[in-house]
Amino acid sequence: MSAPLPGDVQRILSFDELPASVREIPANHDPLADGVLMAHQAEAIALCQVEDLLVFEKGRRTGITYAVALDSAIIAASSTEAGGDNVYYVGDTKDKGLEFIGYCGHFARVMASAMAEGFMGVEVFLFEDKQPGGETKFITSYRIRFASGKQIVALSSNPASIRGLQGIVIIDEAAFHANVQAVIDACLALLIWGGKIRIISTHNGQKNPFNQLVKDARDGVNLFKAHRCTFDDAVKNGLYERVCLIRGWTPTEEDKRAWYNKVRGSYGANRAAMLEELDAIPREGSGVAIPTIVIESCMYEVRPIVRLTLDTEFALLPGDERKRRCEEWIGVNIDPLLESLDPQVEHFFGSDYARHFDFAVFSPVALRKDLTRTYPWMLEMLNVPTRQQEQIIWHIIRHLPRFRCGALDATGNGATLAEYTADEFDPKRTGRIIEVKLNDAWYRENMQSFVDGWFDQLIDAPKDLDIKNDVRSLERIDGIVKLPGIKTQDSKDAEAKRHGDAAISMGLGWFATKQDVRVEYAYHPVGKQTEDRMDRPIRVTAGLGTGKGLW
Repeated sequence: MSAPLPGDVQRILSFDELPASVREIPANHDPLADGVLMAHQAEAIALCQVEDLLVFEKGRRTGITYAVALDSAIIAASSTEAGGDNVYYVGDTKDKGLEFIGYCGHFARVMASAMAEGFMGVEVFLFEDKQPGGETKFITSYRIRFASGKQIVALSSNPASIRGLQGIVIIDEAAFHANVQAVIDACLALLIWGGKIRIISTHNGQKNPFNQLVKDARDGVNLFKAHRCTFDDAVKNGLYERVCLIRGWTPTEEDKRAWYNKVRGSYGANRAAMLEELDAIPREGSGVAIPTIVIESCMYEVRPIVRLTLDTEFALLPGDERKRRCEEWIGVNIDPLLESLDPQVEHFFGSDYARHFDFAVFSPVALRKDLTRTYPWMLEMLNVPTRQQEQIIWHIIRHLPRFRCGALDATGNGATLAEYTADEFDPKRTGRIIEVKLNDAWYRENMQSFVDGWFDQLIDAPKDLDIKNDVRSLERIDGIVKLPGIKTQDSKDAEAKRHGDAAISMGLGWFATKQDVRVEYAYHPVGKQTEDRMDRPIRVTAGLGTGKGLW
């Protein structure tokens, strides 16, 4: 017959309910054995023994939280005379708390089962959290109690009464808590009664209070001791070999290189995210404006991404020859796409200008009756002379069904093309062609609406890796959604770089659809449509739109 549970314990977690990261630890895995702890983990534990205030900035999954959990198990198992104390863990998610308490439970079993009070397992109980207004809130929490009379408690959310906790408090992934600064401020009150604080996190932008805490620690402004560990530090100290130990793999140099490249490569074109999450270098902004899962949910099908890439010699040809060759290219690559557009719906466009180093991107937009903005295809131009960009764009505008409004990037050299296009299609400046200066004022006023369009699934974009990476490059910097100064690698051309070009073009197209421009259309009878062309899948064919070698 099993022992009765203490009065406040809801139940005891079974081993199978612990996170996979805990279940996969070998039963005989002794964290105190020689060679098991990596150098940076041993250093973190050594710091915990001598420092009351510690802040750890780290790359993801480098083992710092694991090391602090080991230190916590030893401290909670020790008597008061030997330096024992209660330990409270506050993670940014409930799963993090369960993982931490699972590590501590493993250590209790392996090192000395007697140091846990009968060690029934990880207890689930309700933590009484007294709110500022006097009412009480109960938080589902996890606990291990030791024969020393001490305990380790993992709280599933930020407690309002964190100021009242006494002992060692661990704030994990602090940069991702809902109110980072409030958590940090509350921790400082623990020092009055001899408490100790360990703040651990990967970065979440330069403006995050966690980054400021780290900077102040390094500059001596506060009394925290800063410890830094990157992904490369952990790899140098044997992270891959520890992964093999847990997974049961046989480590080889070849597999190690492949594993390392896979981890780095998983970030794709988002270099800022890779530097932040692996190398502990906070990104310029406060995070990605539109998560990948939201972008992909608005990419319903593969559609043509027409690309024209020209050699520098093309610009040296006589103007008439360049115009003739461009007309031929339009007839082969653009006209079939124009014919595929639905003549029954209004069309708009957005155009991002570039001449040499980035892509110039033109995005037609169809405004559906349900207010969905559909991007039926897109045009990318690299190293294309401005006159030929004008020739192609003007041809498209003239053939857009029920064309209503377009917005062009009029920043820098793009101002000339934007001005000439407005002269051609909107000489009276009625708002049909909008020349946009891309600056903070415009981004602040208009880009949040574009972001909302993705979240509200009012955007139907082509399924394309470069488009996804461009849109994901948008960040919220000082409260404004815009592009950081970092360029990314194009997925189709190893020599080409991108700077969120498709995102700006699509954003300008979205902006154009929001304008109140009145246009009267003459009636022209058309043949009966056998199907809704905007709903018909349009597949990219091999080599579509590659300009190299055409002429």
